[in-house]
Amino acid sequence: MTRFVLIAAITMSIAPCALATTKGLSQIVTPDLQGEGDLSASVQLQDKRIANPYELQAELGITKWAEVAVFQGFDPDEEIFATEIGLLTKEPYLLSIGFTNWSPRQHVDPQPYVEAGYYLEHNKFIVGAIHAGYKNEAILGYAYDFNKTWRAQVDFQSGKENSSTIGFTCNLTRDFQFNPALYFSNDDPRRLFCYIVFTYTFHVWGEKKKEDEGTVAGSAK
Repeated sequence: MTRFVLIAAITMSIAPCALATTKGLSQIVTPDLQGEGDLSASVQLQDKRIANPYELQAELGITKWAEVAVFQGFDPDEEIFATEIGLLTKEPYLLSIGFTNWSPRQHVDPQPYVEAGYYLEHNKFIVGAIHAGYKNEAILGYAYDFNKTWRAQVDFQSGKENSSTIGFTCNLTRDFQFNPALYFSNDDPRRLFCYIVFTYTFHVWGEKKKEDEGTVAGSAK
């Protein structure tokens, strides 16, 4: 794990930021879905007071309106499942439902949520609610896309065990990005926690489908 982080850090220091699609915030689910056929593989490192400190994640866009994700935690050893269904998927208006944080091995029930988004070219607004355990919690998020490489972002989830976060996303290439953030505990904002995630996206079938459609369209001219 340490070796991977060092290699990633060196890569960040020498690689120019290229145009790519930014996605995701730090703490909360977002109403925009993974592209169809896109498989994102992530390494997530965070303070153990946030969640499992060492996690791998795989997120797959099954269709234009559905995605699934699985996390593998190592301390403790656990699997965490999530899914999302888009009810409105045409920007600027987005609406999604789903569940997250389902950990059968740790006997944690799935947490259902509903979330709306208003996505403009630069400004992204998110509001929603999640049912966690025995209570309902509010979800708020905002992101500003400076360009296709850089995004600044803040988010909030109510509940004393949750946090407010501030961070950014940088796309080093079209498919490789990293997202560091600081968490400010809702219970005591003076308590700061660190978080970072590295993500690479594989285009399993979506890109090929687009190429095939383009070939057919070209042949028809």
